[in-house]
Amino acid sequence: MKRATKRRLTHLTLYGVLAGLLVLVVISADWPAIRANFFAEEGIGRPWAGEWGTWPELIKIGAVNTVKYTAIAFVGGLALATVLALMRISPLGPYRWIGTTVVEFFRGLPVIVVVLTLAFGVPIAFSWQWPGGTIQAGLIALILVGGAYMAETLRAGIQAVPKGQTEAARSLGMGPTRTMFTIVLPQAFRIVVPPLTNEFVLLLKDTSLLFVAGMMIDQRELATMANAMTVSGPTGGTSTSFTQAAILYLIITLPLTQLVAWMERRQQRSR
Repeated sequence: MKRATKRRLTHLTLYGVLAGLLVLVVISADWPAIRANFFAEEGIGRPWAGEWGTWPELIKIGAVNTVKYTAIAFVGGLALATVLALMRISPLGPYRWIGTTVVEFFRGLPVIVVVLTLAFGVPIAFSWQWPGGTIQAGLIALILVGGAYMAETLRAGIQAVPKGQTEAARSLGMGPTRTMFTIVLPQAFRIVVPPLTNEFVLLLKDTSLLFVAGMMIDQRELATMANAMTVSGPTGGTSTSFTQAAILYLIITLPLTQLVAWMERRQQRSR
């Protein structure tokens, strides 16, 4: 009884501290300055009056390009990850060493370093230009880094498939290749769907690093678009465009993170 009372008092104290901090923030914040700098009417607009500010441009160019670049990087990275994962578990030593080297190399590098190296280092070293422009180099960088991380996830999924599945397939006369692609890989992909969805979210946020490669106006992703508007657009001098970009990122990512949580709960119930 005393322990329960003590726990209740502890909880009340913690709630009191939290409430006090919130009150302190509300009282000390300069709300007019916050509104003027993060929610300027030039950017936010007045939707109730049919004025949408800079939302249409941010959505039609920035958000659309962000989703497009993420999809390209994810599909390309998943294809690369499948190859690397199979190399990592190959019975042939050279394949395992190459797969391990590629995965560890790109997992150990910051994305921005890979983007800069491919966008500028490679053209300088070989006196060669990317046919699709530097944005192509940035996307390949995302594919390489994303593929390295997804390869480890997929490898873990393959190894999590019960060995009895492989033994049963082999007993039916299936060869190793057919067993892997028709029995093991489909089950492995089901196992790793939640972490792969997380990787999709991470890639979506990593597209903001593509700005270092340089891009045309119609190629800008969400973060670059917001930065350009903050510097020289209608919201120049305020951070309103960054607020809008943050809102759009959350609109895209929150449903995905909730989907991941739901899939993880579903997998736990099925075990």
